[in-house]
Amino acid sequence: MLVVGEASGDAHGAQLVEALHQRDATLKVFGVAGAELERTDFESLFSVAQLTGMGFAELAGKLRTLWRAYHLLKQALITRRPNLLVLIDFPDFNLRLARVAKALGIPVLYYISPQIWAWRQGRVKKIARSVDHMAVVFPFEEAFYRGHQVKTTFVGHPLLDSVKVTESRESVLMKIGLDAKKITVALLPGSRHGEVSRHLGVMRDAALRLQREKNIQFFCVRASTIAMSDLQALLAAPNGAIPVVDENRYNALNAADLVWTASGTATLEVGLLGKPMIIVYRMAWLTWVLAKLLVRVEHFGMVNLIAEERVVPELFQTDVNVDQLVRESRRLLDDDKLRDGVAEKLIRLRERLGAPGAAGRVADLAVTMMR
Repeated sequence: MLVVGEASGDAHGAQLVEALHQRDATLKVFGVAGAELERTDFESLFSVAQLTGMGFAELAGKLRTLWRAYHLLKQALITRRPNLLVLIDFPDFNLRLARVAKALGIPVLYYISPQIWAWRQGRVKKIARSVDHMAVVFPFEEAFYRGHQVKTTFVGHPLLDSVKVTESRESVLMKIGLDAKKITVALLPGSRHGEVSRHLGVMRDAALRLQREKNIQFFCVRASTIAMSDLQALLAAPNGAIPVVDENRYNALNAADLVWTASGTATLEVGLLGKPMIIVYRMAWLTWVLAKLLVRVEHFGMVNLIAEERVVPELFQTDVNVDQLVRESRRLLDDDKLRDGVAEKLIRLRERLGAPGAAGRVADLAVTMMR
């Protein structure tokens, strides 16, 4: 049984399922799926699009859906007794399932750790009680978990296998209907509905202001958990809507000179492409207040955390506004030397994320645990 809680976990889960079936074509895998997992040989019990949320306040608005999903998956564990439960991130939900599996004697493999080294470190005690093995994607996580007596393997980051460019900038922009000679900015508002509603309006208005000042163009990249119609409605503008890219995500991002992105896995995708970015994040007021009390890291952008310095700008909560986004964009777009320096530092991220083949290493762990 495999459970994911958002679009990035869906993509990593799909890679894992394919690696598992390379090792055992008869293996049956079921659980929570998104668009990527549904393309594999996977039995979906629940859609990941119904679970996506971030923080306490956002999750509270989905309690009925979350309870229904939890009850369904708990019953599946009880009645189907899988040989292994694999959990990908989504900790507040998944750690409850881990506890159920542990009580039933079903081994638990947790792939892609919750960021407990950044906030709410007390959750490591729950992990130690309910999880048999952690498969972590950042090297510093291995030492953290082993320090808390949790069996852990650093497997490398799965994005090293998936972030690839196969088309030229000119070809990509022509397909989108944009001019390859113009400065191009890509918008990544997030993979959760709350993120999109809080970020995309600011991004749209900042884009309209910059278009009045510069010969510049924009496009938006859709996450699989967000409906195309929702993005198009938010991106409508008097002088023409900002186009939405629905496929070949990495080719599209590679065609941009600058990316505005919500914090999360997307920042690593952009960083591995060596693209300068501005990271934004707004959350519900209650989640923000709690985060200020609990977060224990200097940066909230994953690329800055890994680099251990402020490589790219971060706009958080009240700083996510049109004036700030336009100001930071001008600074990067008007200074070629600064932009090149940022790109050079981002390219070094690859060295810190291990070797390609993460899904295969996790599949090997899974097979060993099932035996």
